[in-house]
Amino acid sequence: MMDGAEMDIQAMMTQVGRDAKLAATTLATATAERKHAALIGAADAVWARRVAILEANTKDMAYATEKGLTGAMLDRLMLDEGRVRGIVDGLRTVAEQPDPVGRVLAEWDQPSGLHIRKVATPLGVIGVIYESRPNVTADAGGLCLKAGNAAILRGGSESFHSSTAIHGCLVEGLTSANLPATAIQLVPTRDRAAVGAMLTMTDYIDVVVPRGGKGLVGRVQAEARVPVFAHLEGIVHIYVDGAADPAKAAQVILNAKTRRTGICGAAECLLIDRAYFNQHGADILAPLLAAGVEVRGGPGLEGVSGIAPAAETDWGREYLDMIVAAKLVDGVGEAIAHIQRYGSQHTDCVLTQDDAVAARFFSELDSAILIRNASTQFADGGEFGMGAEIGIATGKIHARGPVGAEQLTSFKYLVEGDGTLRP
Repeated sequence: MMDGAEMDIQAMMTQVGRDAKLAATTLATATAERKHAALIGAADAVWARRVAILEANTKDMAYATEKGLTGAMLDRLMLDEGRVRGIVDGLRTVAEQPDPVGRVLAEWDQPSGLHIRKVATPLGVIGVIYESRPNVTADAGGLCLKAGNAAILRGGSESFHSSTAIHGCLVEGLTSANLPATAIQLVPTRDRAAVGAMLTMTDYIDVVVPRGGKGLVGRVQAEARVPVFAHLEGIVHIYVDGAADPAKAAQVILNAKTRRTGICGAAECLLIDRAYFNQHGADILAPLLAAGVEVRGGPGLEGVSGIAPAAETDWGREYLDMIVAAKLVDGVGEAIAHIQRYGSQHTDCVLTQDDAVAARFFSELDSAILIRNASTQFADGGEFGMGAEIGIATGKIHARGPVGAEQLTSFKYLVEGDGTLRP
C-alpha cells in the first residue's frame, strides 16, 4: 500500500503524463518552422541566462561534493561557459537539421493499383531518465521536440538546480513559438518514487530512455513496463594490431583514455597484439603512464616499469577514471574473442593499416559503434553530425548507436487507391 507521499508522487506524475500526451498531439502536426523557432528561442535563452545557469550549477557541485561523488561524476556534472556554449551550439545544430517528421522512407505501387508510402512519424511521449549531466536536459528536450515528441525529463538529484535552470530556457523557447509549455516537462522532485512511476506509465509514455550508470539502466530494464532504449555502460576496447602505425596509435590511445575519462566513449581496455609488442616494446603505453594513467597489465606485461598487475575483475570493467586495463593477445581473432566475452557492445576500436584485419574486426564484432584508427571519444551524436544525442543505444531494436532526432521517430503506411477492390 502506498503512503501519502507516494500517492502524491503518483498523482503528480499522472498529471505530468496527461499534459505530455495532450502536448504530443499538438507537436505531431507542428510545422518545421515552429519547431525551429522553439529551438532557436531556447538556445538564445540558454546563452542569455548563462550566469544564472552557472550559479545553479555551483549549488549542484557543492551538493554532489558533499555526497562524495567521484571525480568522473563531478566532471560530468560541471558546467562552465564553454560547456554552456556547447549546449547552445547543440540546440542550434538540431534546429538547422531537416525535419525528420513526414519523411517518405519508401514509396511504391502495387499491381492491385494501390500506391503505398512509408512515412516517418513521432513516437509520441518519451521519458528520459538520466544522471549527473545537466546538458542532457537540453539535448533530450531539443531532440524530442525536433522529432515531434513530448518529453518527460527526470534528471539526477545531483543536477537538480542546473537542469531546472536549463529547462526554463526550453520552456521559454516553446512559448515564444506558440507551442505548449508542457511539451518538455522536467519532473519537479528529487524523490526516486518519480522514476518508479515513469516506468509504469503505459497510458502516457511510449518509450523510456535511461542514460546513466549500470545501476540506473539495470533498474529501468528490470522494472519498466514501457519499451526501453537501453544505454548500457561503455566498456570500450582498443585493439592495437601488428600492422598499427606506432606514432598514430599512441596518440589515439592517449586521447581515447584521457581527453575525458568520465564519458561512455572513454577507452577502458587496451588489447595489444603480441607481435606488435615484441617489435615495439612498451612504447605504446609510455604516453599513458606519462599522463598519470594507472595501467593494469595482464600476463606478459608485469615486468614493464610502472604497470600494476591486472586482476580478473579488470576485464569487462568501466573505470570512468584515469585507469586502463591492458592485455597481450595473439592476433585479431583473440582480440575479437576477448571483446565478445567482456564488451558491452557500445564502442570498440581497431588500430591497423591492414585492411583485411579491419574488415574482420568490423564484420565479426557487433558493437553499436566500431572505429578504425580514430579515438573512441568520437562515439558521440554531436561528432556524428546529429547536433546532440539522447544516448548511445546498445540494444538492437529500433534505435542503435547515437540516438538523434531521426531515431526518435517511428513510421506509418499511407495507402491510396481509386475505388480499388481486393479480388
